[in-house]
Amino acid sequence: MTLKDRYRKTIEYFSISMPEAETELEYQDPFELIVAVILSAQCTDKRVNMITPALMKKFPDAKSMAKAEQSEIFSYIRSCSYPNSKARYLSGMSKMLIGEFKGQMPSDPAMLQRLPGVGRKTANVVSSVVFKKPVMAVDTHVFRVSGRIGLTRNAKTPEQAEDQLTKNIPVELIHKAHHWLLLHGRYVCKARNPLCSQCGITGFCKYYTDMNKKK
Repeated sequence: MTLKDRYRKTIEYFSISMPEAETELEYQDPFELIVAVILSAQCTDKRVNMITPALMKKFPDAKSMAKAEQSEIFSYIRSCSYPNSKARYLSGMSKMLIGEFKGQMPSDPAMLQRLPGVGRKTANVVSSVVFKKPVMAVDTHVFRVSGRIGLTRNAKTPEQAEDQLTKNIPVELIHKAHHWLLLHGRYVCKARNPLCSQCGITGFCKYYTDMNKKK
């Protein structure tokens, strides 16, 4: 099977099986989303969604969070992973949004990465989810699933996988394809025990084909 055919079949499958794929992080505006994504690093979306309601009620915007002490932010996020670091990031991110961006969330990934706690993946998530920019956020799920299906070849880093995926996915679908691959990896193509018997793409999945050849 050619790479082009594998992308075509993958896109066709997810377009039908997951037409409205969206982030599972709950948010009301761009600021709440970037807070949630920063909190989600090495933490489940379920846990983040438990934390953000009280946090955002107390600090509903960058202006209010920028005025808060880190210790106060920490008290609301202590149940997530690395709360000390994330409290520092949220404080710094809020201050920079107010000081350099006049409280407006930038849409460009490069500008977003200037914010404390915002790396390439986080910037791409915010840019694609909120602003529908054609950028691919590659987390562990996307990296694993794209490699297993055969959409990426010999990608050693998330950046290499991102480059291959964005070159082969139609520009208007890139923001949605991130969620296709992420959710498939979260619930079906799991890291340790992929649920191949429940998967609808085994007919063109390189991982599944290779596994059967070994039997």
